Amino acid sequence: MRGKGLIICLIMIGAAAVGYRWLPSYYNPFVPLSLDDPPGKISQFKLRRLTPEQCGTLLGQANDRRLIRTQPVADSGGDCPLVDVVRVRDFGPVSLSSSFLASCPLALSAALWVNQQAQPLSRQMMGSRLTRIEHFGSFACRNIYHRADARRSEHASAQALDISAFQLADGRKVSVLRGWKNPQTQPWLKALLATSCGYFGNGLGPEYNAAHANHFHLGMRGYGYCP
Repeated sequence: MRGKGLIICLIMIGAAAVGYRWLPSYYNPFVPLSLDDPPGKISQFKLRRLTPEQCGTLLGQANDRRLIRTQPVADSGGDCPLVDVVRVRDFGPVSLSSSFLASCPLALSAALWVNQQAQPLSRQMMGSRLTRIEHFGSFACRNIYHRADARRSEHASAQALDISAFQLADGRKVSVLRGWKNPQTQPWLKALLATSCGYFGNGLGPEYNAAHANHFHLGMRGYGYCP
């Protein structure tokens, strides 16, 4: 993580040295993120530094372009208060097993990952279009691993999504649990998880620990931590 931070710093210094105002916008770390920016370290840097207002604007644009369909949700209190969350209904042509609650950063990151990575990788590596994502949910008012002495989980603030399976247009349904052990589907699943590092703070899967054997945990804490 320190190495990645150093790379970003060096890029920023280099950009300033050559005159960052003349760089293409997607290479310029000082220009706000656009939905059309290509994946990469600069876009990741911009995504992680969005203000709530900037995130809300981009999420609105993503809705207009049908990259995602969200609905506003009223703030709530209690042991795990939710502020500025939305309900995600689908990712355009990619449906969901059920809607889920998400913070703006989680919803936007997921929309970009599905559009820029999950869909193209499905066509390239599986020869079929991604049509549906199944999940175990996003919001749960609990501590990490349900331990009484642990800090609050990312799920307690709707900052993480647990994906369990993917459905393709040709009828194949690939679960993380079985697909990870299948030589025909493992490379694709590994590519999906690896590319999530460019959008989420962390991406945890079957090789992280036994608790993640059956799902991908895509959360917003950290900076591209995908062991």
